[in-house]
Amino acid sequence: MGIKIKSRLKKNIWLLLFITILQTGVSFGQSIDSTTSIAAPKIYKVAVFAPMYLDSVFSNTSFNTSNTLPRFIMPAVEFVQGAQIAFDTLSLNGKKAEAFIYDSKSVARPITWLVQNKLLDSMDLIIGSVKDPDYQELANFAVEKHIPFVSATYPNDGGITQNPYLIIVNSTLKAHCEGILSYLVQKHGTDKIYLVKKKGDDRIENYFKDANMEDGKPLINIKTITLDSSISSYTLSRRIDTTDAIVIIGASLNETFAKKLADACYPIQKNNPLVLIGMPNWDGFRSFAKKDAYPDFPILYTTPHYNSKNTVYDSLIVQKYFQLYRAKPSDMAYKGFQTAYFFTNLLLNNSSDFMSHINDTQYMVFHNYNFLPVHVGANSDTPDYFENSHLFIMQILNGEIDRAW
Repeated sequence: MGIKIKSRLKKNIWLLLFITILQTGVSFGQSIDSTTSIAAPKIYKVAVFAPMYLDSVFSNTSFNTSNTLPRFIMPAVEFVQGAQIAFDTLSLNGKKAEAFIYDSKSVARPITWLVQNKLLDSMDLIIGSVKDPDYQELANFAVEKHIPFVSATYPNDGGITQNPYLIIVNSTLKAHCEGILSYLVQKHGTDKIYLVKKKGDDRIENYFKDANMEDGKPLINIKTITLDSSISSYTLSRRIDTTDAIVIIGASLNETFAKKLADACYPIQKNNPLVLIGMPNWDGFRSFAKKDAYPDFPILYTTPHYNSKNTVYDSLIVQKYFQLYRAKPSDMAYKGFQTAYFFTNLLLNNSSDFMSHINDTQYMVFHNYNFLPVHVGANSDTPDYFENSHLFIMQILNGEIDRAW
């Protein structure tokens, strides 16, 4: 299978050597002999958007930094790199496709300009590692043109409603709370469960209340504890029942609050069984990454992404990524690979009924999805969007991250 690169970025050749995938057109597929009487097959088109800020990185044709790319663009670059490797890996079985990589932060050709000039009208699938306002623009365009839009990394619905073409891969905070509740019902239903929140921060508590009372009565008993900034083992121990196994839900996205809560839980768990479950962003807190921070005390959190190691696809992306960039693929590269590989395969094989196949497992890479229709309005028959509800319980233990459930 041959790959043709069609560069539309008039940028420094150094960039093309350093990250070859920052092209806006990549066509891939087997060609059809023009002398045959067989009709030319449809060319499926996939648009990938990521905020690469190339206009900031480059001034005319000059590189703005001395020898490295700015760190703030690297997540987007790595996402696109992973997607490019996926496109190179696809088995097309005689089909043809083109992928178009767009810088969502382009000054010369922003999303608004692309829409106005109808450059996206021919797309069959849009994949975006974007957030507001780019997310809103792409979602609005997708529903208008009936084009599936896969939001790969933004954990938010952005207030979008009545958009059955929007697919949210990176689950919202509400979905994470529902996933934690499901885990507690299955694994800790008889334990003493406490939701610890910061004064005035009610959003996460409200998500748990809504999920816990979905059938009109609580699934499990959850007691809320409101603490100010002065959290200590003494104040926490006086608010909980230590005669039974304890589960603490850290209902905050704030790192300072999360660290103080973990500091308070650590002495208690030495003498009493205690499980601390945090929010999905806790994996990025430096406080928990230190090997000796909380020896032998696991801190749990949820994530929709889990990269199974030592698999065929893991070996493939690790090998290919090193060949191209002399580095190990990041989490964003893995996300770009899985998203592009899975959804492009669905498009190639189910183009006429794409949305009905978004939970197919045939083309899964590192883990499964479970996309459920979300109805924000109780009386709405049309899904407001589809959201991935397949979550993993992970643990941070002695500075290492591993799957717990």
